[in-house]
Amino acid sequence: MSDAHSVTQLLEQWNHGDREALDKLMPLIYDELRKMAKRYMNQQNPGHTLQTTALIHEAYLRMVKQKEKHFENRAHFFGVAAQAMRHILVDYARTRKTDKRGGGARPISLEEAALVTQERAAELVAFDDALKDLEKLSKRQSRVVELRYFGGLSVEETATVLEVSPETVMRDWSMAKTWLHRTLSPASEV
Repeated sequence: MSDAHSVTQLLEQWNHGDREALDKLMPLIYDELRKMAKRYMNQQNPGHTLQTTALIHEAYLRMVKQKEKHFENRAHFFGVAAQAMRHILVDYARTRKTDKRGGGARPISLEEAALVTQERAAELVAFDDALKDLEKLSKRQSRVVELRYFGGLSVEETATVLEVSPETVMRDWSMAKTWLHRTLSPASEV
């Protein structure tokens, strides 16, 4: 039985309340979650080993705590995980941006402090805002970016999650990258 099939089968069992399935699932998905978290963290300051682990665990906890969880298959699960990781980093970046302006000061751990620099926080927030604007124009293109860029899913996996053809994913990917590049480029370049 392939790992992808095993993951899908265990997700289905977990969806139906089987806690043992979750225990069996973790060893099969942890390495992929780590790779995904590293892709996210590579966009931050280099050398965040502990932060990568913290990001994995926070995303995992958010997913496990969802009241309505229904993961259709492996690709869908990793798509949801990518979205959770993106939201964690953006929420943290927004908090850092607010803290920089003097509001909302709260004690944070050393691990949290190194997660996102002020500059990267601003970039991440701008990227997230642009992705939300793209979502208003084309929800599917926004999801393609999220799944491919943040989630690291292949064209085929993204097509499976979105229930479209790989050609549609490639077309959406190309158009979304162009739109985001124009949106995020400084006004002086226009």
